[in-house]
Amino acid sequence: MKAMLTDEKCSLCWQEVETPAPGDREVLIEVHAAALNRADLLQRQGKYPSPPGCPPWMGLEIAGVVCRTGPGVTRWKCGDRVCALLGGGGYAEYAAVHEGMVMPIPAGLSFVQAASLPEAYATCYLNLFREGALRPGETLYFPAGASGLASVGIPMAKAFGAYVITSVLSESIKEKIAPLGADRVIVSTAEDPAQVIAEEAERGHPVDVAVDCLAGETIGQCFPYVNEGCRWVLISTLAGTVASIPLRAVLTKGIVFKGSMLRKRSVEEKSGILADLVRNIWPLLENGTLRPSIYRVLPITEAEQAHAILERGENIGKVVLEVRHSA
Repeated sequence: MKAMLTDEKCSLCWQEVETPAPGDREVLIEVHAAALNRADLLQRQGKYPSPPGCPPWMGLEIAGVVCRTGPGVTRWKCGDRVCALLGGGGYAEYAAVHEGMVMPIPAGLSFVQAASLPEAYATCYLNLFREGALRPGETLYFPAGASGLASVGIPMAKAFGAYVITSVLSESIKEKIAPLGADRVIVSTAEDPAQVIAEEAERGHPVDVAVDCLAGETIGQCFPYVNEGCRWVLISTLAGTVASIPLRAVLTKGIVFKGSMLRKRSVEEKSGILADLVRNIWPLLENGTLRPSIYRVLPITEAEQAHAILERGENIGKVVLEVRHSA
């Protein structure tokens, strides 16, 4: 089979590698589509290697067809249309995946749409509902509203009755993300996010949960204005790795500040998250309440161009690579 490898110059090369054999409780998936994530860019730079036991090439989420099953597999059979969450190895013609990391494709969705689901939807579900314990009627702060995660997290939170605040860098981006349905969009180049959060608190919408991929100094500036018992979930540090935290606000408001990463969790824990997705989120995808947000689709041989889209930050929604198989 072929897989997308990274050479010594960090260029991407579609090269022949050995086709994996499914091990105990693994299925072999013929990959039809693989979605991009920002973690792919870091892995390409050598800053985010695949976990032990995973192929060294990139790719955290795929969709395709089960073509072989390993010993002990009980959930899947050859011919099943599935999508899957991987520790790595999705940029390839085939991928061997633990059966617990595999989900059925929601009815009515294509391979391209389904490939955009596992990583982004699992990350959002984990941090909104398991870590953030978001409840109907609460206020969510989900900054970086133009990100692939926000394109999933904002509609997901709205579908469960949350009031959502997000942030973007410009008025033009604010217009582009309007279909996501956020209640308040902060243009951070013209407004102070902490001041807006204070204003929203005065209007009756203090932040109960934050799913924060930016971090930096804004965290500490916002803490005095969040609600009692706010759960602030840190999932990345794109805006900075250092912050000044007003400890008095943490103490008096009972703020829970926690870090959360999906990739480092055990197969058993991730299997549980994916089972929750199929049970609670897949029906909303099938009835149209939620829709995958796809920005652009390219053949996997154009992965360099696809990465450039993410590097420029131009996408609203997911970028997906299609894998063509000869008949």
